[in-house]
Amino acid sequence: MKTYIVNSFTNEPFKGNPAGVCITTEELEADIMLSIAKELGHSETTFVFQQNENEFLIRFFSPKMEIPLCGHASLAASKVIFEQNQSLNIIQFTNIQNLKLKIEKNDDNTIQMEFPKYATIPFTVSNNLLSALGIKEVINCVYNEETKIMLLHIKDCIVLQNLTPNFEALYKSHDSINGVLVTALSNKSDFDFESRYFWPWSGTNEDPVTGATHTFLAPYWGAILGKTKMKSFQCSKRTGFLEVNLLAEDKMSIKGCAKIILEGKLKL
Repeated sequence: MKTYIVNSFTNEPFKGNPAGVCITTEELEADIMLSIAKELGHSETTFVFQQNENEFLIRFFSPKMEIPLCGHASLAASKVIFEQNQSLNIIQFTNIQNLKLKIEKNDDNTIQMEFPKYATIPFTVSNNLLSALGIKEVINCVYNEETKIMLLHIKDCIVLQNLTPNFEALYKSHDSINGVLVTALSNKSDFDFESRYFWPWSGTNEDPVTGATHTFLAPYWGAILGKTKMKSFQCSKRTGFLEVNLLAEDKMSIKGCAKIILEGKLKL
């Protein structure tokens, strides 16, 4: 099986978010895909099965479980497919929820992905969870039901950058979410907002750069800033960046770069 490691949301090797990409010639059983994801050890590994020239089935697995939707792994898979098929400029992924994702290759070597746009609802955060994160106060706490992710808006992006969570305590502080996203207004002139994503419940401790969280993070900041086009910086240790555009009532786009750093064959 052709297998790749791709750094997403970066134009440099060893930055952004690494993802495994497996190009399959048949649909695999879920337990096999989970075993491969555990073996590769990245926050997500994506499995792509070609249906016709430009339509593909796509599934995402963390080392712990199947993930319905993953932005950086979608970008990674797109990069591989466009590299393999130079004549293609537009492709479509269909995920496990039968969600259709339109992906387009741009002339500037970026890839633009069409994603659903999700809303958030008010949510209550416990003192135990805040303590585990090392956060003393929040501006707002909301929740996205589709991804089961809590969003915490804090005042200072320097505090955000310096967070050192106690992940064991964080895991024990809640039992019904997939992750917690912490965000703040950016102090950098070329970015609008920053974020970090912690998900010991369903993946690794911290995801370096997370496209899927922007399905609700971008509309959240768009309402605050009065913008439809924004630039996002994920201030994890590896760092990464992307651009978002709120297109319509239920759609948005995520644009970013990716770099293939390893190509090989997985033997089952």
